[in-house]
Amino acid sequence: MLNKAQVIGNLGNDPKISLINNNQTKVANFTVATTEKGFTGQDGRYVSGKTEWHNVVCFGKLADVVERYVKKGSRLYVEGKMRTRSYVDNNGIKRNIMEINAEFLELLDNKNMQQQ
Repeated sequence: MLNKAQVIGNLGNDPKISLINNNQTKVANFTVATTEKGFTGQDGRYVSGKTEWHNVVCFGKLADVVERYVKKGSRLYVEGKMRTRSYVDNNGIKRNIMEINAEFLELLDNKNMQQQ
């Protein structure tokens, strides 16, 4: 069996940093946008690109790296496992969300790389 997700994209907003397990574990949540480029078909018709948003969660030391170096607009390579999580929204409705539980990330911005 294989459960592996890999995305390269840009952050839509600054990461949200929080603590869980009685303030023992740092967690970073953020979204990464990946965009397929538009193209012109053989018939001359333009097909616009499509952007997908991926929810990403990092724990522990990886969350520390995210908190320190990653900001809105940062370009990242993220690798991890896909997980489905349930929660109850503000209206009391049960919702499911698909997330990438990051196991590895690489900062692709030159500016970020120079700060390390």
